[in-house]
Amino acid sequence: MSEPTPTPAEQRTKLHFSRFEFKYILPERVREELEGQFQYFVELDPFVANQPGTKYFVRSLYFDNDARAKYWEKEDGQKHRQKFRLRTYTGTVNDGTPQFLEIKGRHNNLVFKHRTPLSESVEQPTAGSLFGDTQTADVLGRIEDGPIREQFQFELARERLRPVTLVDYQRRPYISKYDSEFRMTFDDNLRGTATDTLFPGPAARSVRVLPGYTILEVKFRYRLPKWFHRLIQSTELRRVSISKFCACMKALGQVEDHG
Repeated sequence: MSEPTPTPAEQRTKLHFSRFEFKYILPERVREELEGQFQYFVELDPFVANQPGTKYFVRSLYFDNDARAKYWEKEDGQKHRQKFRLRTYTGTVNDGTPQFLEIKGRHNNLVFKHRTPLSESVEQPTAGSLFGDTQTADVLGRIEDGPIREQFQFELARERLRPVTLVDYQRRPYISKYDSEFRMTFDDNLRGTATDTLFPGPAARSVRVLPGYTILEVKFRYRLPKWFHRLIQSTELRRVSISKFCACMKALGQVEDHG
């Protein structure tokens, strides 16, 4: 089964954004109940309407250092933080699916993301050995000059970042029938892999994370609609601060308590 590829329009509109993001962890029963009730107010993103299971696959390779600085910035609740990741939408190497380098972070309560595409072939010479892994050298050889590349190179040297954790999941996206700025996604089948490459071999250590649960992410620019408040309150759900990256690192035993 081939994985869906984002349309050119989707790739373009998601290169840069800032918004609010709320997250909830749903047991299977609650997920089914809420998803059914949400149908009155939202509709499937047309991108997945004809996809198997009306979902698409998401894969991200996150960068951190030996001190796990990016992990602890999130776990300690720092109001201003950012992290780097490679993102694609396939588990198959060399199938033509686009790949992106992304900066995702937070300023107070506002989430921002900037992404730039990687070219299909190496276009620039790189001093890959300086960074200690072939994946980073590959990124630097395929990314165009610009502020994202400059910031990535600066942080690689300053914080000694390297790829450490692969995060995979299935996503079902919805958009509001009444507010184009309001979106929600149901993310399940979360899996973490300890690896330094976007396409590891079968020997890579991998674990399921939060089996039986779905992460509901709500994304909006200005305010939550009243109908969403009512439905969330009816199931007594509470917003949580969860990072798929951190959850996978913890499940893989890649972090130790820093006291």
